[in-house]
Amino acid sequence: MAAAAALLLSACAGLPDLADRTVSGYIDTDSAPRLEAALPSERPSEKQTGQSGVYLLADPRDAFVARAMLIEHADRSLDIAYYIWHDDVSGKMLFQMLQRAAQRGVRVRLLLDDNNTRGMDDVLAALDAEDNIEIRLFNPFPHRKVRALGYLTDFPRLNRRMHNKSLTADNQYTIVGGRNIGDEYFNVTTDIGFADLDVLAKGEVAEDVSRDFDRYWASGSSYPFFSIAPRADAEKGRLKLHRSRRDDAEIRASYLDELAASPLAAAISEGNVPWQYADARLISDDPAKGLARDKELPAIADSLLEALGKPEKDVFIVSPYFVPSKWGMAALRDLTANNVKVTVLTNSLRATDVAAVHSGYARYRKDLLNAGVELYEVKPDFAPPKIRDKGLTGSSATSLHAKTFVVDGKRVFIGSLNFDPRSARLNTEMGMVIDHAGIAGDMRQELEKITPQYAYKVVMDKQRKRLRWQDPDRPDVLLKNEPDAGIWKRIISNIFSILPIEKLL
Repeated sequence: MAAAAALLLSACAGLPDLADRTVSGYIDTDSAPRLEAALPSERPSEKQTGQSGVYLLADPRDAFVARAMLIEHADRSLDIAYYIWHDDVSGKMLFQMLQRAAQRGVRVRLLLDDNNTRGMDDVLAALDAEDNIEIRLFNPFPHRKVRALGYLTDFPRLNRRMHNKSLTADNQYTIVGGRNIGDEYFNVTTDIGFADLDVLAKGEVAEDVSRDFDRYWASGSSYPFFSIAPRADAEKGRLKLHRSRRDDAEIRASYLDELAASPLAAAISEGNVPWQYADARLISDDPAKGLARDKELPAIADSLLEALGKPEKDVFIVSPYFVPSKWGMAALRDLTANNVKVTVLTNSLRATDVAAVHSGYARYRKDLLNAGVELYEVKPDFAPPKIRDKGLTGSSATSLHAKTFVVDGKRVFIGSLNFDPRSARLNTEMGMVIDHAGIAGDMRQELEKITPQYAYKVVMDKQRKRLRWQDPDRPDVLLKNEPDAGIWKRIISNIFSILPIEKLL
């Protein structure tokens, strides 16, 4: 009893004062010579066209190469914000790149959501102790060992997370999208792979991301790491990072060979990265959303709808966690009533990594079909040729993780925002709207081509009004149950479906 009381009292301990927090802003510069040399192009610079250069990162190897290039070739600054940064092979490789950048004089500011840093305090302490590196935690857990206790006393705050994902170098180059940092996002290991999407961009939109990062860095939810974890052992963290070079040597060597064969690495070696130039606009939540002040703020969905414009012909929604809610259903019905074709690609129960979210989505399937929405669910072995050739088949299972909306084949959103209540009202989100018919049109064409081939189509048995699934590998067969999910996963999903948790999904 005494021990339990002590734990509860420690959980009630407040957060540290932010009065002594250092003040810093992005380093304003209009050039990044090392990055310009490292990512060359034969196309005219974005400064001449007045647009931003963009390069889509669908290949998981490209996604890692792009991050490595920005870190290794930054001249002055790196501003980085992530929801998840795993302490695995790829995470440690990138941590060590940050150390090298700091040692050559680059200022590194790393903002991590604290929800997924469990067990990483020593490694983070080692990084934070480096000259030129500062780490902050967003909505941190004051009690480091038994974090769940924090929910007992501070649930409204801790339920709000920073879901942002961005890496910006020298205020001129940035990566924004759906990927966190971890082996499953870069296809390093063979357990599971996430089919995901980022955009590497340079120019004006990168400067916008820098300014947005400053808002989060200075927000009331961002705490210096050392003030939250004063007992973390930096020396243990240094040893862990050092040993990883030996312990992971074989995996690293094999992965580096894979990286050398990536399309982006090939383009870099040929001296011509195929940048495309477009009007690109950053969409981002106000960080005050993390302080439960969202009722006072404009909703990110409103900003996104404004940037994407009113659809006239078609909308293709890719969202791994898709829970439309009453508001979303009304919006989708309005589109289909105006003869706009709406297609949704999300995870099947077998492919999803969050069964609770799938249960929230499942209750809307009949309503979606009745509204005229075309509904597809990704198969667990989802690996179209353009992805399969890029390494995703090294994974024994694939889960959709990309968050993308394509409107009329003219504009596309790529970011962290899911089509669910959590993204709309609880987590902070960000992404980029690219206004470019070539990019958006190609993406729509590719999605329309691969989706019917590599995803189950959900249909309605009109006589019995029951859901059925069309398997692209067996088009003449209608499946009566959630495909490949197994009885226990279906039972778990059904249990979640009766719980009043939609607002949390």
